Amino acid sequence: MKMHFCIPVSQQRSDALGGRYVLYSVHLDGFLFCRVRYSQLHGWNEQLRRVFGNCLPPFPPKYYLAMTTAMADERRDQLEQYLQNVTMDPNVLRSDVFVEFLKLAQLNTFDIATKKAYLDIFLPNEQSIRIEIITSDTAERVLEVVSHKIGLCRELLGYFGLFLIRFGKEGKLSVVKKLADFELPYVSLGSSEVENCKVGLRKWYMAPSLDSVLMDCRVAVDLLYMQAIQDIEKGWAKPTQAQRQKLEAFQKEDSQTKFLELAREVRHYGYLQLDPCTCDYPESGSGAVLSVGNNEISCCITLPDSQTQDIVFQMSRVKCWQVTFLGTLLDTDGPQRTLNQNLELRFQYSEDSCWQWFVIYTKQAFLLSSCLKKMISEKMVKLAAENTEMIEVPEQSKSKKYHIQQSQQKDYSSFLSRKSKIKIAKDDCVFGNIKEEDL
Repeated sequence: MKMHFCIPVSQQRSDALGGRYVLYSVHLDGFLFCRVRYSQLHGWNEQLRRVFGNCLPPFPPKYYLAMTTAMADERRDQLEQYLQNVTMDPNVLRSDVFVEFLKLAQLNTFDIATKKAYLDIFLPNEQSIRIEIITSDTAERVLEVVSHKIGLCRELLGYFGLFLIRFGKEGKLSVVKKLADFELPYVSLGSSEVENCKVGLRKWYMAPSLDSVLMDCRVAVDLLYMQAIQDIEKGWAKPTQAQRQKLEAFQKEDSQTKFLELAREVRHYGYLQLDPCTCDYPESGSGAVLSVGNNEISCCITLPDSQTQDIVFQMSRVKCWQVTFLGTLLDTDGPQRTLNQNLELRFQYSEDSCWQWFVIYTKQAFLLSSCLKKMISEKMVKLAAENTEMIEVPEQSKSKKYHIQQSQQKDYSSFLSRKSKIKIAKDDCVFGNIKEEDL
């Protein structure tokens, strides 16, 4: 699946010889990730091609004459598309050429030297552990160090992730973003400019039923237990009064397994709740609190007349979605490194046998998009496991089915700048048509 890379702005700079060049501000999940020149990206593409050949997406061509404004905008758009498309191949994402270039770009952009450092990782009970790292360690590497320190089974690492989390007043908690495997947590934390932001460890799956995979690991159960308690205390998970009394009894007995078994029956258990935002449904300007998980988007909507309404959107009826940047970003070397002030996520949904667009205005639009992609990937893995009998079909049938799957491989999410027109493309992918090869 595509990463949320975008290049909303670029700048002209002067080099030491008085020449001019363009510096592109690459954002990941709405936050400034690095600033790079075309020549750097071109050299990186050449390195990737030596490893992966012509399976890579096309790279914008060189211009040997001065670029017009239109040409410069076109190149910026093409570089953005390249970054998004090249990340669709998991083999590229895991390659040393891919990771090492982005590591160096992120370090150089924020002028961080490679050295030993300490990083505090906050657990779901809001206590922290301090680990020794190298500033150039990726999130994947940091997660390995954390798991070793707390004794988490290595084979379960894929069920957890590192997040930037903002701890607000009165115990409020807000998930800012999921750190990508190749991202440098030390650098991303220091450059986020989010007040009271910390690196936190949380489970990273949206289907509560996946808890069962972790129940044989004591440390994993401890983490699930901590997060369940935290989510209930923060109001993200919403037990009934009877459920709350039983949960409190299990908590006093320190019966973690029974606690988690009951917790899985609690409304919105395992969901990620976003900060209050606004939406255009059922009318423009409606306030909303979104909880995402278990193949649905659950919305508690407050109407302008202060009445509330609960609405649930099932992922099986979502056709596609896109994140759009609505504002103007004046990119400088100083503040305003994020895009999250003016973002919207709109998704196309089947209701009463017709497709409608629903719009959510939230600074966590990229996080919401990541959750939607995660739910789809989990659904596809589950479907693949349930349909393993497809492997046993005759060769002729296998060939035909492979052809159909290839023809249905389409992207279903995108990032648009304000100037882009929103259009309903005929080839937008339906949820049911997304195949395992897309993941």
